[in-house]
Amino acid sequence: MSKIKGKETPAGKTQQLTSKEKRKKFFIKHNRKKQTSQKTLNKKNLENPGAKQTAPPQDPQQFSSNWKALQEILKSSQPEKKQPVTPKHRNGVFPKKFKGNEPKKFQNKSPAPSQVHTDREGKVKSGDAPKEDGVKAKIHAALDKLQPGGARKRQNEKTDNEKPAKKKKPVTEERKPTEEDLWFDDVDPDDIEETMGAEAAEIMRRKQGMKTSKNVDSVLVKENAFDGITKAVAIDCEMVGVGPDGEDSILARVSIVNQFGKCIYDKYVKPTEKVTDYRTAVSGIRPEHIKNGEDVHVVQKEVAEILQGRIVVGHAIHNDLKILLLDHPKKHIRDTQKYKPFRKTVGSGRPSLKLLCREILHVKVQQGEHSSVQDAQATMRLYTLVKKQWEAELKASKKNSDSNKKNERRPRKKQNQ
Repeated sequence: MSKIKGKETPAGKTQQLTSKEKRKKFFIKHNRKKQTSQKTLNKKNLENPGAKQTAPPQDPQQFSSNWKALQEILKSSQPEKKQPVTPKHRNGVFPKKFKGNEPKKFQNKSPAPSQVHTDREGKVKSGDAPKEDGVKAKIHAALDKLQPGGARKRQNEKTDNEKPAKKKKPVTEERKPTEEDLWFDDVDPDDIEETMGAEAAEIMRRKQGMKTSKNVDSVLVKENAFDGITKAVAIDCEMVGVGPDGEDSILARVSIVNQFGKCIYDKYVKPTEKVTDYRTAVSGIRPEHIKNGEDVHVVQKEVAEILQGRIVVGHAIHNDLKILLLDHPKKHIRDTQKYKPFRKTVGSGRPSLKLLCREILHVKVQQGEHSSVQDAQATMRLYTLVKKQWEAELKASKKNSDSNKKNERRPRKKQNQ
């Protein structure tokens, strides 16, 4: 083992170093080397400020500066984008760019009109459109029938290439449909009215021998008639929903009309519970209608006085009487939903009022929000239409029931012996 030389004393004698002194000497020597290397590195950085730092960053500012330097290097390393080279035309001339509202002059060698279509940006694209030719041919054929001389005009028209870019289309008046146009006779006039209009529907109704549609009020209400209470009245009620999900119903409006369709009673009813469903799409009731309505007990009393001793007409009238908490003699009730001839006519066991009015009165009711006044007028008009027949049938059935009662044999009392 090699021996470490110790320090020389002034007397010339050598003294061996302890382990503690050896460690101290080693750390001093190592720190001097580190300090000298750091000084040389700082001098190099001062001489070349743009040079990259090889040592890892220790300060947050060094991180941001290194990131910016890396972004600059990446940008400089990316290849420059080459601009697309516009292909030259065959004759060596570039096509002109249109500016402003100048009319476009198309080249002679442009695709056919049927093969040209535009995209959303207005650029013209060439493509195959063989299907459009058949559709256009049909449209032109239909226009030829409605517009005489239309084919000659199209022959004399200029081609699309010769037309200016913006040209107003000539306004053509549409010809009204005639019986010749409606050559078919197996289509419902209502369907024709939706697709072709009211005029075409009226022609089809005349052709099928049906009555033409009229104004609803003119059919349901008799003009210049008595507007007081008559022997027969019609009633209808509108209801709103209460409780969870509006499943339960309470009274919201009551309307009564006389025999001629004149309204003699119409009142909104103030709700007794919190309304959870106004059913506006069907009932036509809104919050402002019943906010200041009449008290339900007052309405019940007034309605009962009107109905007392009179014939009451309605559609599913048991629902109206139930919501009013009223009773009425069965012999004085006329329910249009239960009248058998009406059921046979429309082919339904429980026909709706809308169906009865469409098939029997040829008017449309309940198209949107319902009106209790109009519904009462419709039921009264259905009743008056068959009043004589209806009342005669009731009288005949009453006589038969009375005669059957008389013919019933009564048990004889046994004689006491």
